[in-house]
Amino acid sequence: MKQISSTAIIELALNLATSLNSKDRFDRLLDTVRKTITCDAVALLSYHGDVLKPIALQGLSRDTLGRRFHIAEHPRFLAICQSKSPIRFAADSPLPDPYDGLLIDRAGDLPVHSCMGLPLYYDDKLLGLLTIDSLTPHDFEDIEVRTLEVISAMAAATLHTALLLEQLESRADHSQRVVAELTEGAWKRDGGELIGDSPVMAQLKQEVDIVASSDFNILIYGDTGVGKELVARTLHQKSHRRHGPMVYVNCAALPENLIESELFGHVKGAFTGADRNRAGKFLLADGGTLFLDEIGELPLAAQSKILRAIQSNEIQPVGQDHVEEVNVRIIAATNRDLKEEVAQGRFRADLYHRLSVYPIRVPSLYERVGDVQLLAGYFIEQTRRKLGITQLKITEPAIAHLTQYDWPGNVRELEHVVSRATLKARARQRGKVIIVIEPEDCGALNASGVALPIDLIAENGLSLSVDKQTNQLPLKVETENFQRQLISRVLKEEEGNWAAAARRLSTDRANLNRIAKRLNIKVVKSVV
Repeated sequence: MKQISSTAIIELALNLATSLNSKDRFDRLLDTVRKTITCDAVALLSYHGDVLKPIALQGLSRDTLGRRFHIAEHPRFLAICQSKSPIRFAADSPLPDPYDGLLIDRAGDLPVHSCMGLPLYYDDKLLGLLTIDSLTPHDFEDIEVRTLEVISAMAAATLHTALLLEQLESRADHSQRVVAELTEGAWKRDGGELIGDSPVMAQLKQEVDIVASSDFNILIYGDTGVGKELVARTLHQKSHRRHGPMVYVNCAALPENLIESELFGHVKGAFTGADRNRAGKFLLADGGTLFLDEIGELPLAAQSKILRAIQSNEIQPVGQDHVEEVNVRIIAATNRDLKEEVAQGRFRADLYHRLSVYPIRVPSLYERVGDVQLLAGYFIEQTRRKLGITQLKITEPAIAHLTQYDWPGNVRELEHVVSRATLKARARQRGKVIIVIEPEDCGALNASGVALPIDLIAENGLSLSVDKQTNQLPLKVETENFQRQLISRVLKEEEGNWAAAARRLSTDRANLNRIAKRLNIKVVKSVV
């Protein structure tokens, strides 16, 4: 194996200096590694306490970028993280390989192969790992240690530069306290990362970075299941209030006669059953963030009381004579079109304008081109851990099957489909170390988002436009045709009543309106 040449070092330094963004730097780093060391796969992973996050890779399936590797569950990663120098694993090492089944050029279990890992340190701080794999056994044994040390130093410097620029660009404080906050139990449980690199997700992340550090009230809107709560939590964690509480309120679940007590609190004896003082959500969120989910479901009477609290930063618990000052940032979320609600008199215009100082729209999954594969990888790794599966992967045909669907239930629906598919794949491949999700495990996704068995779809007698020359079934076109026919029929039967049609179709009115607009369905009412 050749040593790394001075020409390669100079070339890499120039490439990194002229790269416009972190992705360019990472890609050029991996290109240089593959020019220097013959290998089949190379990956750069960043270190986040007990988790490794892939940030650039070559030779591995793209869904690997969506995975999050818990170090304690992967002995090879653990050994590399605990080392100060590069580690070369024996070709017959019994330790399981975290990339088993993920190499593009190799289907199924990895054979005896070469594998090594380089811990990336900067100022004695572990930033991440560089892993290199070759399907040829003993391929790395004669590489000089100095070559690996130089590659490690270059990779560590590249990763450090990218992280530093990211800090400056986002004006985020990456001190240990923030890292601790980001890795709290609740943050882990609810998910702490907006996954996706599509243009609409890049724009969403930019919007979050712009407004997070301010104290402006924010209105998050989008279809059901797109991840509005995750966006709200991200805004809180990126704000200067991140060390304060974030209090969640589901406005749709508040009993109308107890809304004031729930939000502002009450004193003992204020009403029947008030046997003690109770702090409301506004007071609990003092110094932090109050997240009002499903804000569009609040009745008008409650809206006026919230408006007063937002305007004056004062609350008055039920039964108390004096007011109390609070310091709360409001983040509200809705799947309704609040402008339309205001026009129809169902939502106060003054409250709408108070909440929407900075509105943020969370895109639907069908708009996020290319993100389905990354999200599938993320949910696959989550499901693998929950079910205790050694390795779980998804085939390219299965990814293509998922990508062709328009996901009316959005990210939440994708998560449920992946969970069901995993259970079916595990049952079908009982006893195997690597469980592989195939298209049939995902089911045939129909217009309502329910995975149906193939024979049930045939019994329904849907008419399909098969191209006789190519024998192709245009899934997306047929799905939209089915939606168009079904919605049009129900609207006709309900005499153009959108609310009644939405109830029959088991969806909310705003979502039905959005789908109809996309399918160019209109209701025209005439006056006789």
